[in-house]
Amino acid sequence: MRRTKEDANETLQRLIGVAKRHFAEHGYAGAALEAIAAEAEVTRGALYHHFRNKHGLFHSVLESVQHEVGERVEQEASRSNDLREQLLLGCRAFLTAAVEPANKRIMLIDGPSVLGWDTWRMLDEQNSMSHLREQLTLMQVQGMFAEASIDALASFISGGLNESALRMAELPDTSAAMEQTMKLLSYLVGAWDQRQ
Repeated sequence: MRRTKEDANETLQRLIGVAKRHFAEHGYAGAALEAIAAEAEVTRGALYHHFRNKHGLFHSVLESVQHEVGERVEQEASRSNDLREQLLLGCRAFLTAAVEPANKRIMLIDGPSVLGWDTWRMLDEQNSMSHLREQLTLMQVQGMFAEASIDALASFISGGLNESALRMAELPDTSAAMEQTMKLLSYLVGAWDQRQ
């Protein structure tokens, strides 16, 4: 019985991995379930055993991408002991991951349009946004952002990061836009904290 569950999980992860490549390269509309099943070396029946339809498969792929991005945010932020630097490192990690070719079409373009903003926000909330809120709460406990609403501040920063990622995704070279965004974010965080 245990091997059967392990086999099913391996098949599931393989399907998500193959589907991620197809959705990234061809977009939601251009990705074909037959091609995904064939590359994953499973039957269409096996694909439909795990996912009701293409929409369900895409939801799982976006969930996987959002989870990976959230882990990268947390990992990068943990490289520093300084709370302000942790915030900036996490924000940079989010932007970097969001505009990578393997993620940007799934996360920034098709995700909101295929699944809707409510689902996209829910997945973001469970991953990157939850790390951002935790970081801001920790900073507030340490005396920063004393009178700020953490929910409002998290939404403000997250919205700015998402819009910046969309802008950066359209550019052939994101490095200058990344530095501009991070400089502005650093200034805003510092200016807000100094006004408390």
